[in-house]
Amino acid sequence: MQLPPLIQTFVLHFGEMGSRWGINRTVGQIYALLFVAERALNADEIVERLGLSRSNVSMGLKELQAWNLVRLQHVPGDRRDYFSTPEDIWQIVRTLVEERKKREVDPTLTLLREILMQEPQTGEERHAQSRLREMHDLFELFAGWYSDVRRLETERLIQLLTLGARVQKILEMKDRLFGGAPRGRPEGEPD
Repeated sequence: MQLPPLIQTFVLHFGEMGSRWGINRTVGQIYALLFVAERALNADEIVERLGLSRSNVSMGLKELQAWNLVRLQHVPGDRRDYFSTPEDIWQIVRTLVEERKKREVDPTLTLLREILMQEPQTGEERHAQSRLREMHDLFELFAGWYSDVRRLETERLIQLLTLGARVQKILEMKDRLFGGAPRGRPEGEPD
């Protein structure tokens, strides 16, 4: 079954972007197809629509399940497994961030804590530990911020994400009303 051009364009692009996000192209394509599908699909339907091998689809679905990005569903009278993505895109984003934190941030924090607990033996190690403490503190700050943000309701999260642009507009309005030098980008940022 040939995918409609609009869907095919999205699926192919998402597959290519997947490699930049740490997943392989096939997994990205499977996820993109499931994301835009009108209903849950079984593995055979995914094979048919994407032209992939059954084994690649099975492995891709297992990886997506490990990331908690697809839901397994059953259809009465059908023994096959069906897969879909959550309807709420914000839930998808929350899951992605949570999984990346567990896989990337948490192990790094654990390693940094272990290194910082060691007694440095040389000046070079003391210097390295000093730099690693800065990194540790940044990762801890991020982890604490994330812990607070993940509890926000979607509406509040959207407000937080748009806060930077709103603050900039308020500051520009203040400068127009009360005078002051126009605010540009922070030093070092391109216009």
